[in-house]
Order: sequence, then structure tokens, then C-alpha cells
Amino acid sequence: MSPPRFLTLADVAEVLNTSSAQVYAMVRRGELEAIKIGGRGQWRVESSKLEDYIARAYTETADFVAKHPYVEDDSATPTTTEAP
Repeated sequence: MSPPRFLTLADVAEVLNTSSAQVYAMVRRGELEAIKIGGRGQWRVESSKLEDYIARAYTETADFVAKHPYVEDDSATPTTTEAP
């Protein structure tokens, strides 16, 4: 059985391990592509668009890490000195 083509915002929230409100905000900000269907305006996210979003998030995270490398605080690490 193939996965569904469209996901509810709750489904997306479950995949991303976040809240439906957070997913709704991502959709409204244009970060995650979605469509609004039906008379009550229910939102749906195409599975491929969610996968595209995840791939972009990995790329953006890698760029962030490259530009902001983690540097350990040297004061927390004991150093040894050798006598001359």
C-alpha cells in the first residue's frame, strides 16, 4: 500500500514531531507548501512537498552549522602544562 498523497496538518505535525499550530504557522509563512481545500478551507500538504521541506531544512541547517561552528569553552577543559 502506498502512502497517502496528501497529509493533514496534524499528520505533518506527527511526522515532524511538532504541534499542528507550528505546522499551520509554517504554512502561513510560506515555509511549507500546502493547499486549502473544501468549503471550510482545510489545509493539506502533499507528501512530496513535505519531503522537499525536510531536504531544505537539512541544507539550511548544514549551512548554519558551517557559518556558526560550535566552539567548546576552553575554560571548562583542564589544561596541562609541562615544566621546561
